[in-house]
Amino acid sequence: MKEGTEEVMKHKNTMENKYNTQEEKYEYISKQHGGYYRHHFTDHAYLYNLYFPPKEIFSHLKDNIHNLVLNYPMAQDALAELIGCIINQQSERIIVGNGAAEIIKILSGSLAKKIIVPVPSFNEYVNAAPEGKAVEFPLEFPSLQLDVDKFADEAIKVGADMAVVVTPNNPTSMLVPKNDLIRLAKKLEPSNCMLIIDESFLDFADNNEQISLEKDIDKYPNMAILKSMSKAYGICGLRIGYMLTANADFAKKVRGGIHIWNINGFAEEFLRILPQYKQEFKASCNKVKVDRDIFYDQLCSIEGMNVFNPDANYIYCRLPDAAISGPEVVKRLFIKHNIYIKDSVGKTQPDAHRYIRIASRTQEENNKLIAALKEVMYE
Repeated sequence: MKEGTEEVMKHKNTMENKYNTQEEKYEYISKQHGGYYRHHFTDHAYLYNLYFPPKEIFSHLKDNIHNLVLNYPMAQDALAELIGCIINQQSERIIVGNGAAEIIKILSGSLAKKIIVPVPSFNEYVNAAPEGKAVEFPLEFPSLQLDVDKFADEAIKVGADMAVVVTPNNPTSMLVPKNDLIRLAKKLEPSNCMLIIDESFLDFADNNEQISLEKDIDKYPNMAILKSMSKAYGICGLRIGYMLTANADFAKKVRGGIHIWNINGFAEEFLRILPQYKQEFKASCNKVKVDRDIFYDQLCSIEGMNVFNPDANYIYCRLPDAAISGPEVVKRLFIKHNIYIKDSVGKTQPDAHRYIRIASRTQEENNKLIAALKEVMYE
């Protein structure tokens, strides 16, 4: 048994140490899409709640590990009931995905004949669409705000049957006002265009229960709400997302793209016990907001930095004109300080190389990031 364990550890170390220097480590990490915890650096790139789940949830999953591993999980109808209990919605309106990414793949990759997406935004909506099926609509520059009337006009003009709005947006961290979204849905309805509203980061916004459209979903038959639970609930590894819509035909089409056991037993059990932790979840989001707001003020104090006022748990910045480029800042931060953030070179926007997106972490980690950023951002 000991020999077998040593072999496993040897293989583990070989898999994780594909670099000999910090620069090689950066080149390796910059090509990855997860597993960051294995490589021992401060992750200001991925966007999740550091203060949830509480340790009691981990203890519960650990205590039930045998049943969760040895038995088949539930299928879609029962999973939808679990989500329905959490968000107080009818289960027939809900589709549960293996992360929001699974549902995005169905929406963009299979259902949409033509999908329109404001940019910059979460790239997967465009990336998942077949070639020629996605239209990118530029946000107002330099404010990066969405003009919903222009967006609606363009959606109708290009014949889009699906339009996407992420609010708060990723990477800008800015909300689209609820009244604007309602007006957008009404303008798109005569053209049979479904409006997909991605609220994955809305729990970090002020008055999120009032500005969410989930409770109003039955008023808008051409609207669907999409939500990744990884972000707000801090469960990236469990892979849970859901879509909510009062449009029964649209729900049926999306559900038809989901395979029977798309959610594993650990994710299912998390959904089952989550209603017991409503207060802990609310408190965790409030703590995230406190840390973020302090972090925002610190970033604003950097001379020449243009900092967008955040509604989510991350902050979008345009570097000072005299500073080095975003990709160079990202690389220097990692090599010199073992801190990882995101640049915006992969986003569709003017001057993308001048922008960076930074996830807010603990106040101590944010303080270290500020000091490190000031050190590396100039030649």
